[in-house]
Amino acid sequence: MHQRTELTLLSSIALALALAGCGGGGGKPAAPPPSTHSSLLGKPAPEFRRPAMGGESVTIASSKGKVVVVKFFAKYCEPCKRTLPAIEKLHKDRADIVIIGVAEDEHEAEAREVVQTYGLSFPVVHDASNVLAARWRVRELPVTYVVDGQGNVAWVGGPERTESELVAAIESTKP
Repeated sequence: MHQRTELTLLSSIALALALAGCGGGGGKPAAPPPSTHSSLLGKPAPEFRRPAMGGESVTIASSKGKVVVVKFFAKYCEPCKRTLPAIEKLHKDRADIVIIGVAEDEHEAEAREVVQTYGLSFPVVHDASNVLAARWRVRELPVTYVVDGQGNVAWVGGPERTESELVAAIESTKP
């Protein structure tokens, strides 16, 4: 019986290593989880240069070579209340990626309230006129875009996507 338990343990470890990408998969990153439909998938991310509410200038082009996460949200969005703490945690835990928030609130005071409420420490752009939402073809909130190091949209996560799917999408885009 002891030998069978040991064999089961070894099989479990081998399976865990394979699922984690350490099982001899040739070093290729795992495929990303299913993406929310978007006509931007596989295409260059729409470029923008905007001032963040903190005063710094935000642009995707300055992050070439890095994975960029662009998160659209608003104060009135109920699912955003669930996803904003997760994206802030990701920002604090992962210095290797760039996170840009885009607030779709009508008034900047509402966007600032969201930033303060959730303690968002990444740059947040206020998109009062919804110009960025139109360029990025945002149809619902929240929505999260993962842009690879070459500047292409690699994954899109709508409100039904989870934090673990976002992390898996980021890992699949790393060089």
